[in-house]
Amino acid sequence: MADRAFVALTHSSTLRRLLYEALAALGLDPTDTYRRAYAGVALAAPLLEAREEHDNAPRFWRALEGISGDVDIGLHLGEMMQPRPMDVVGYLLLAARDLRQGLQAFVRFQHILSGGFAARLVEQGDEARLVIDLNYREVGSLRQQMECLAVLLSKMLAAAAGDALPLSGVEFRHRAPRRLAEHRRLLGVEPRFAQPHDVLILPRALLSRPSRSASPRLFEVLSGEAEKQLAELVENQLLARVRYWLELNLGSMTCSLQACAQALGSNRSALQRALGEQGSSFRTLHDEVRRLRALRLLDQGLGVREVARACGFAELSPFYRAFRRWQGGTPRGAAASGGDEEASAEQAQAFGH
Repeated sequence: MADRAFVALTHSSTLRRLLYEALAALGLDPTDTYRRAYAGVALAAPLLEAREEHDNAPRFWRALEGISGDVDIGLHLGEMMQPRPMDVVGYLLLAARDLRQGLQAFVRFQHILSGGFAARLVEQGDEARLVIDLNYREVGSLRQQMECLAVLLSKMLAAAAGDALPLSGVEFRHRAPRRLAEHRRLLGVEPRFAQPHDVLILPRALLSRPSRSASPRLFEVLSGEAEKQLAELVENQLLARVRYWLELNLGSMTCSLQACAQALGSNRSALQRALGEQGSSFRTLHDEVRRLRALRLLDQGLGVREVARACGFAELSPFYRAFRRWQGGTPRGAAASGGDEEASAEQAQAFGH
């Protein structure tokens, strides 16, 4: 099988434009802050229609606390941001008949905002849980980004609802910081940390609250435009989505068809059928991602055991068999990976010697 390059995910420039304004409001020079965070990497100006590479964002958010000297910089940026419609998804939130329809549109068109979103709306009992996970390759949840986003989204939802929007709870994937006073002040609740997802929790009854700016005709027109924009995103095509999910989770969890389907808002049979219609399968894509990762990590000089684990193999024997099937030989550097006699024995067993 010939190599297929992974399609890079992108995000709209909306958040960056809001960040420029918020940084200035906090007394930080936006241009200098970005220059220092990206350490000489050239960045285009945040234009209205521009899209930026999604996996570049962690560099900014990881550097921000040190640059600003503010341990709660994400919360404070969210506080300074003035939410307003700057893209089709923002306008859809305002034109929706109620908050439920607006959030359903947000989930449907989330990848227009960011290719890394894994958002969904779950209604259960008296609660509505808006999952707002943002994922990056080989990077965990970014505290400052998610705390900024939680404050910003709560303000955007309040604006769409036309009234205050008290949160029932907030959950974050990152670990708890030492002080939570600013979290309580800006979110109205004390978040729970080290949770499986980043979540805003609302009283379910609020979803039915009529919007003061509802416009059914405008919502229909905007939905058509959003569908067009979504279709134009090459990265949002199914094969690219499945590859990215595999690249994100390989080596850290069991990458099954069922788990992938759930993450993509589908089900096992529907995903299998859709992949088949595009001349592929989950097994084929899984194998492809493993092969490309193995080659990349071996080129970087990692030991064979470490590469095998990073590719989702619990033992060396199946990794060697897979590598021989992929490349017709053994992993480069296997014999020199620390002179590991056990590894050599497993290699011999794997190839029937």
